[in-house]
Amino acid sequence: MSKLIDAKAAAGLIPDGATVWLGGLAMMGFAEEIAKAIEARYLESGHPKNLTTWASGAIGNAKDGGMVHFAHPGLLKRMIAGHYGQCGANLMKMVMAGEIEAYNFPQGSLANLPKHIAARTPGLLTKVGLGTFVDPRIEGGKMNSATTASLNEVVQFAGEEWLFYPSPKVDVALIRATLADEKGNLSMDKEGVLLETLSVAQAVKANGGIVIAQVERIVKAGSLHPKSVKVPGLVVDHVVISKPENHMQTISTAYNPALAGDIRVPVSALKPMPLDARKVIARRAAAELIQGAVVNLGIGVPAGVPAVAHEEGLGDAFELSVESGVNGGVPQMGGDFALSLNAESIIEQPLQFNFYDGGGIDVSCLGLAQADASGNVNVSKFSGRPVGCGGFINITQSAKKLVFCGTFTADGLELEIGGGLLKVTKEGAHRKFISQVEQITFSGPGSVQRRQQVLFITERAVFHLTAEGLELTEVAPGIDLERDVLAHMDFKPVMKNVRPMDPGIFQETWGGLAEAMRHARPLT
Repeated sequence: MSKLIDAKAAAGLIPDGATVWLGGLAMMGFAEEIAKAIEARYLESGHPKNLTTWASGAIGNAKDGGMVHFAHPGLLKRMIAGHYGQCGANLMKMVMAGEIEAYNFPQGSLANLPKHIAARTPGLLTKVGLGTFVDPRIEGGKMNSATTASLNEVVQFAGEEWLFYPSPKVDVALIRATLADEKGNLSMDKEGVLLETLSVAQAVKANGGIVIAQVERIVKAGSLHPKSVKVPGLVVDHVVISKPENHMQTISTAYNPALAGDIRVPVSALKPMPLDARKVIARRAAAELIQGAVVNLGIGVPAGVPAVAHEEGLGDAFELSVESGVNGGVPQMGGDFALSLNAESIIEQPLQFNFYDGGGIDVSCLGLAQADASGNVNVSKFSGRPVGCGGFINITQSAKKLVFCGTFTADGLELEIGGGLLKVTKEGAHRKFISQVEQITFSGPGSVQRRQQVLFITERAVFHLTAEGLELTEVAPGIDLERDVLAHMDFKPVMKNVRPMDPGIFQETWGGLAEAMRHARPLT
């Protein structure tokens, strides 16, 4: 097969100063074998150097895989990504020290940009990000002081305000698939996500660049069903066969057929969550869902919502969706996040974001890191450490109802939960409800203008976003309002009718989700 080369040869094809688009999300769809070869070549010869990388999401396992292979002085000049949280400590230190230029833009915008490059259009027009830190009038997505050039701008088009991302020139695509035939046609049978693999390859070919694909094995030409080919060989220049350890399905799983849609597993075997703060918050958040609603879930505490729903016998009461392109089934937590057991459909990530940006999400349950009196939320930067927004901005600007979920304080919080009561035995060291968020990932005033329903749910208190700011509406039974809530906020919330949270969610067995959903506020 003329397109077959080894990883060392692939690394040798990347010139100094090249712009490289990296396929992948965490370790899903990432060409780890080739990344290791690029690192080895650089450490041996000093080439390739001064690379610019683009990626729609966070790439890595936060340890020894992914973007960490690019964390060497001189290898990277500029990095553009949708998230930085999994990129590893060494690369994060370089970003914080200003050793490389670094930008963070919404995951959905980055996932869709290759389609515009491929079609040779001027770039991407979107309203996603207006009023947040990616707006050039605020921070322009720049992550450190070394990052000065603007890669987006606010423009007026058809009488409206838009964010515009000019199409960059991309020289190299590093993508991943399961199988390649002798002509370079690629299937993605064992991948749990499709991402934007095809449009990235097309974008690079439109720029006259090279496309390198990492696969598990080669098969005879003609043996792949044409509908299973996700990237045609006519846009693939080179194929590299990977070692199994460099082709993980997720951060923590080598391969699970249930995550790729090849088998279905009984969800009755799933263990119930322990009764802790996470379960309490997930129960209260689940009570905001609507029968038949399309529901998106973020990472962390919100990922517990489907587990609670299944425990309550209502796992099929709504349609679960993840921004990676996965719909239906049971979204996974931890190292398998972004995949689902028993998924009903797996579509390309940019198409999922098109659905989201077009208002397809009814309810989204998302993480809560910092919030202020105006309802602004920060999940992207803490103490100068750039974590990134991921798909958060796309989702929060389009969903009809938003439920921000998280503990009331962080770092060391200890609780006693049971018998319908909550008691704080040790307060967390860090406040989440503060006078001003460090970075605006979600604009509260902008949401009020869009007339979204917005709640902030913690283990001890529930707030609603109103035109007057955050309004405290519920407090957990067993919690003292002054001592346990107001004393740990930097601002005083609006208080008109504060009522107790449902005591049932603070018991081992609840059984109240069906009734709670019947009384949830209807979507507008």
